[in-house]
Amino acid sequence: MAGRKQFDVDEALRRAMHVFWRWGYSEASIDRLTEGTGLGRGSLYNTFGDKSALFRKSLQRYTQTYHPLFDQALSGPHPSPSAVVAAFLQVTLNRIADPTVPDGCLVTVSATQFPALDAEGQAMVRAVMDGLRAMLEQALLAAGASEQEAAELALCTLATNKSLAVLSRAGFSGEDLATVAAAAARIPGTPHPLP
Repeated sequence: MAGRKQFDVDEALRRAMHVFWRWGYSEASIDRLTEGTGLGRGSLYNTFGDKSALFRKSLQRYTQTYHPLFDQALSGPHPSPSAVVAAFLQVTLNRIADPTVPDGCLVTVSATQFPALDAEGQAMVRAVMDGLRAMLEQALLAAGASEQEAAELALCTLATNKSLAVLSRAGFSGEDLATVAAAAARIPGTPHPLP
């Protein structure tokens, strides 16, 4: 039938997300996007718009895929703030260990290329990180942290999350990454929460 798409749009978006995740916005050329999605330029543009629009849709797909895992891990109840940090970082370690996806994190690689993004893309990346930070703060408060402690731990845990993504892209081992996560979750006065 004329005008009907002959490909799986959701699968094409998943593949585009992987291109941006692997290469970052700057290096995710249209050639790499067409090769990665299996679509011609016309189909790519007609379905998703320009590169910036495709990036924003890819980032939205990424957050819809992975952020519910953080939400679930933080839903608790958690016996301590340390357990909250450990649960959050375990989600990160699990994603990094998945051999079916690129190393690192799409949000992190996008943040490192912030100047290359348009204003809407920049706002989305920042909103995603702010959302994770707020999610962490609420879980830390629920686990007994004071407001100041929750704010500080949320920011430090978010920073550790992003650092793990960078280290994984640089080839650090899963054992090294687990060591970083365990150290981050080791809050004075609480037991060591990660194995």
